[in-house]
Amino acid sequence: MPLGAMNYLFIALGATVLALSYALMYVEKAVDGFFALDIAPFTLVGAYAWILFAIFWREKKK
Repeated sequence: MPLGAMNYLFIALGATVLALSYALMYVEKAVDGFFALDIAPFTLVGAYAWILFAIFWREKKK
């Protein structure tokens, strides 16, 4: 398999952060709210970057 168990775990972690970020923006229901403007951009970009890292990450061979 091209991806290992840790890769899938990292991808699931990133997807969870994405889902929580979008859910919190939905719950806030304000375009100019604190979460939508100040926190969500960093969490969303970080989660997408984390998923890319998870796809390309490989365990070191012994």
